[in-house]
Amino acid sequence: MEMTFKKKSDLHVLRKVWHAGGVLCLVFIWLFFEFPTSVFVFAVCWILFVTGDVVRLKNSKYNKILNGWLKPILRTNEVNKFAGTTYLLSSVIFISLLFSHQIVTLSLLFLAFADPIASFVGIKWGRHKIFGHKSYEGFFAAFIICALLTYEFLTYYQVTSSRIVVSIIAGLCGALAELIPLGKMDDNFTMPILSSICLYFLFIFFNIQL
Repeated sequence: MEMTFKKKSDLHVLRKVWHAGGVLCLVFIWLFFEFPTSVFVFAVCWILFVTGDVVRLKNSKYNKILNGWLKPILRTNEVNKFAGTTYLLSSVIFISLLFSHQIVTLSLLFLAFADPIASFVGIKWGRHKIFGHKSYEGFFAAFIICALLTYEFLTYYQVTSSRIVVSIIAGLCGALAELIPLGKMDDNFTMPILSSICLYFLFIFFNIQL
């Protein structure tokens, strides 16, 4: 019998839980280990996942077996392509080498919470489409989550100057990073990078020292 997998337009709650939990594990590694140990751990994970992905895509029998195991969290578009985890780890290594500890942390929190919540809200209640499967409802959900995360983040670091304004702008940046596609690149790759770039310039403009 042919296996059927979830599409991007399906609610797929288990995948969203898996996504949030996986990204939070990366946040824990980033916070628990000192740089460059954390990057080394990311690199080891990347090598393991990419090797597994390449072998899976080269060997149809192995691919079929692995797809059967991972069916609860796989999408149709990942069956014969690289999985989202490979793109995620690639982006994490990229931003961890270029941006500050705090920016990487906040960008990953955006990805952990805003991305799955925006998708959930968009699929469940999204009636007004922007383009493709993206909706205004999902965009607004991502904005709220990113703004709240930024506000709490700045509060933790005792930043009081322009905290609300920065949180609102960061919320828009995170929501736009989740919304805007860059060609056919996976959003697990693009969202952390776009969020990090935006936060970097935002913190410079408002002279935020963390």
